[in-house]
Amino acid sequence: MEKLLNIKYGCIHGTYYMYYGVVGSFASAFLLARGCSNSEIGVILAVGNILAVFLQPLIADFADRSKRLSLMGITQLSTALLMVLTVMQFAIRGKSAALWLVYILIMAWMTTLQPLINSLAFKLEETGTHINFGACRSVGSLAYALLCGIMGTLVETKGVDVLPLSGEIVLLMLLISLVAVKKQFGRMMSETDETPGAPAGFIRENPSGQENDEEEINLARFVKRNKLFVVLNLAVVGVFFNNAILNNFMLQIVEGVGGTSEDMGRIFSVMAFLEIPALFFFDKIRKRFSCQFILKFAAISFTLKILMIYLAKSVAMIYVAHLLQTFSFGLFLPAMVSFIGEVMAKGEAVKGQALYTVMVTVSSMLASVLGGIMLDLWGPGFMLLVSTVITACGAVVVCAIVGRIHKK
Repeated sequence: MEKLLNIKYGCIHGTYYMYYGVVGSFASAFLLARGCSNSEIGVILAVGNILAVFLQPLIADFADRSKRLSLMGITQLSTALLMVLTVMQFAIRGKSAALWLVYILIMAWMTTLQPLINSLAFKLEETGTHINFGACRSVGSLAYALLCGIMGTLVETKGVDVLPLSGEIVLLMLLISLVAVKKQFGRMMSETDETPGAPAGFIRENPSGQENDEEEINLARFVKRNKLFVVLNLAVVGVFFNNAILNNFMLQIVEGVGGTSEDMGRIFSVMAFLEIPALFFFDKIRKRFSCQFILKFAAISFTLKILMIYLAKSVAMIYVAHLLQTFSFGLFLPAMVSFIGEVMAKGEAVKGQALYTVMVTVSSMLASVLGGIMLDLWGPGFMLLVSTVITACGAVVVCAIVGRIHKK
């Protein structure tokens, strides 16, 4: 039963990141075909991220405080909303305000869904089952890598109309995965006699009728209770700055050392596959090292990777630098998710996950704006130098702060 639950939860990550690939990685292809310019595409994606920054803590706060809808129920409803928005893409044939609105909402809601899916791991462990988050998340990286290769061919041969159709199919698969996990969660909770007769995974009840102070932690109290954790997440903006720079401007970087768009595509594939070993074996790594140590090590690895890319004089050196993807992003993500689960009090878990995701989103927004300006004014070399400095500053704060954060 434990293995089956992990497999089903892995399918949730796999289908979510497949949708992320369809909507995020092929955003430019879809919007250009609908008549948008590059600058307009940048605005659409930026506004979607800004909206997500506001939505994530609000939805997380609702998920933590709701007595009626559970985390699973909210995640299912969010997926259904994305299905409606994706269907609307079919009806919009050219550039219009409706296209802007729909794509902004899709980007925002897709990003908001991520911390909810991450937090499901801790909800599922209420059954007494250990959820191997790293292994489950590695399914997402594998599915993303495979989908991007397939979608590239489909878009080239069939056109961009295949994108919303593929997105709808993937979302249906995500919804089916959520329903399958919900049913098994209900069966396992019934077997433990913790919630006999209750439709587990959808309705929350407080049998005593008393308010639980820990479950009623609002956003203001959360910040006051977790000041060091908030500082740590501000450092995440710096650590992930280089990640966003590389994701957004890899083509300009490889062209600066004599590479092509083909090299860019191969590098992205390598990045995704190199994340998998660290994610898959994270549970074993976690048994030997604390999350605090892993976060420090990963933050330093981020800094070394961007430094090596800054110093690179050939595409081959950029490939070599990306070998550190295993030790940077591959370790930082599951370590941060596990660390949040360790240090957050009851009623704070989803807020903690949302804050982390918000900071990653903020980092992406800043990198997009500043990276574009630096490229236009000073070129990729200066952009990489600044990115190295910002990443190093974030890593220093992570190393100084993370060991001082403990569960309340």
